Amino acid sequence: MRQVVIYPGEDGYWVVECPSLPGCVSQGKTKEEAITNIKEAIELYIETLKEDQLPVPKEQFDTMVVAV
Repeated sequence: MRQVVIYPGEDGYWVVECPSLPGCVSQGKTKEEAITNIKEAIELYIETLKEDQLPVPKEQFDTMVVAV
């Protein structure tokens, strides 16, 4: 299980990223498509780390909303 952040991009697509996996970012025309795409991106990211015998970063569930 991985935490993701989803937000509207400037081009009208939804951008989604996985903070615990640096550089693991995807997008989609809808939120649902973006979530489907990030799931695939996370699976491939972790698979590649394992193939390269690199450690898989642990997930962190520490979030905060800051009002400005």
